[in-house]
Amino acid sequence: MTNTDSGTESTVRGTGSGTVRDDERVPEHRPRLDIARHAPEAYKAMIRLATAAKKGVDPVVFELVQLRASQINHCAFCVDMHSKDALAAGESVERIVQLSAWEESKHFYTAKEIAAIELTEAVTVLTDGFVPDDVYERAAKHFDDTELAHLIAAIALINGWNRFGVTTRMVPGHYTPGSTAHRPAE
Repeated sequence: MTNTDSGTESTVRGTGSGTVRDDERVPEHRPRLDIARHAPEAYKAMIRLATAAKKGVDPVVFELVQLRASQINHCAFCVDMHSKDALAAGESVERIVQLSAWEESKHFYTAKEIAAIELTEAVTVLTDGFVPDDVYERAAKHFDDTELAHLIAAIALINGWNRFGVTTRMVPGHYTPGSTAHRPAE
């Protein structure tokens, strides 16, 4: 819908709880640094790690882990990316929305997914300086050694990506599932 009451044109859009005019939005921030351009070998190494880690993790678990760590680390770019990737892969909006409150919403997830989410939080936060034995043991009960090794690599991977995204202030909102816009030119 277009509003021209004030003599200038602005777009008005429904948000579920009201409408927001484009001219009322805070401007998008600029990224600080294009890490892919300035450290292409490091960036390519992260892409290779992503490919290797992903091979041994169920795709649904992989996206839940990527999204949950990104929520914890406040990486808006990665939250945007992995929410869109999860939706494109058929994940439900309900499970994506509930992920930030999974402890109160466990019934949306399988025991295996909960074990992966718990391990993600323990590895991501490391508040006590280690991953608690009970968290690790629950994950080990649901994943064989190869799957668990890949899951740990996937968690380390997203934490690395989150640190790139947050530090360089990658801008959320422009990612298209399956795109390679965030990757360096080969």
